Amino acid sequence: MLRIEGAQAIVVDRDTETSGDLLLGDAVLDPARGGGERGGGAAETLDASGCIVTPGLVNAHHHLLQSGFRTLPGTRGVPMADWLPAMAAAYGAAGIDASLVAATASVGVAEGLLSGVTTVADHMLNWDHGSPVEDTVDVAHAIADAAASVGGRLALVRGSAREDPARVAASATAIAESFALTRGVTADGMLQLAVGPAGVHSDAEATFRGLGEVAAAFGLRRRTQANEQVDVAIALDRYGRRPLDLLEDWGWLAPDVTIAHLVGVTDDEIGRLAAAGVTGTHAPGCDVPMGWGVAPVARLRAEGVELGLGTSGGGSNDAGHLLADARLAMQVSGLAVLPDGTAGPQLDARDVLSMATAGGAAGLGRPELGHLRPGAAADACVWDVSGVADAGVADPVAGLLWAAPGRRPRHVVVGGRVVVRDYALVTADERELVASLNARLAR
Repeated sequence: MLRIEGAQAIVVDRDTETSGDLLLGDAVLDPARGGGERGGGAAETLDASGCIVTPGLVNAHHHLLQSGFRTLPGTRGVPMADWLPAMAAAYGAAGIDASLVAATASVGVAEGLLSGVTTVADHMLNWDHGSPVEDTVDVAHAIADAAASVGGRLALVRGSAREDPARVAASATAIAESFALTRGVTADGMLQLAVGPAGVHSDAEATFRGLGEVAAAFGLRRRTQANEQVDVAIALDRYGRRPLDLLEDWGWLAPDVTIAHLVGVTDDEIGRLAAAGVTGTHAPGCDVPMGWGVAPVARLRAEGVELGLGTSGGGSNDAGHLLADARLAMQVSGLAVLPDGTAGPQLDARDVLSMATAGGAAGLGRPELGHLRPGAAADACVWDVSGVADAGVADPVAGLLWAAPGRRPRHVVVGGRVVVRDYALVTADERELVASLNARLAR
């Protein structure tokens, strides 16, 4: 067992905060007092004096492959029509195979852990279209093994972008069969498999329906992207309809579906998303620099659409720091224009922290993640708030997001196991991960 001792505050969930000790086994044993006297029965302790303890963060939308392709020439301040081929050229030059994705996933998951992300959803869209299906299974296992080696939970999304629909379905089936899954999750909860095309701008009805059938057969969640500017423009040009109209017709507005971005949604579409039970992911660290705008988060949540928070990938957001994007989400929330033309309300820090934890977990269908109630997965972050950057903060939980941009957790625990201690990875050497990636990219 592990005891986190002497916390200034423990954020149990959106509406419950306490202080003191937290006792963790394979699950949370007692978020209020840690159970028993301090030190009793715990084999290991973590000092949390002057710290806030939160649930582990859930990065609900990432592209881990892009961790090896940040700040590429021709990818900044350009339309997506120029961005896509620039990224594709870099992938093609490197050659997408198991060795590449192992290196990029290791770096991306490690970066997440060092910034408090204990679970990451990797929407893997880019595959070697000419390789055998068996090679795609190897790629999937390389990503999963990389995440496991550094100690993070992974939701691997077998995505697609302009692939042959039959090949995508065959690959997703082979990948699902290769893992021991129950309703898409391994017995230890460390790996989850999902499926999802990049969006209606890249994949046709046959791909959506084919992956939907795979999801139904294996009990997998479905995930896609919709209503970025380019997505709306292409859908109107190609089909004469908006993306969500197509997704509804193709069977992809349902409770097992999570849609990332949702920047350009109308009030009618928000109502339809809510009625269908669709969850969403807000990704301001991608949407803002790509020029797509600001998703109407307050309106979506007010209508009952559960939202998570994601960083998206290094090709648009050069950092995998979810707490920094939580701060950005609050900063830009007032720029989301309401139907009457007025500015939207600023998001509340506790609401955004909930999006970064329980909201993302809801989109994965993982009720054990994103909170610290008894029985929850033992994923926690310890954040030191005793330094000068937090001086004068009246509300330490709000200050966790507002103060100290780029803040990193002092300790991180995943499944009751310490994976970051005193700001350093326990499970891997950062320099070796970087060296491995650099060597692979230079190959």
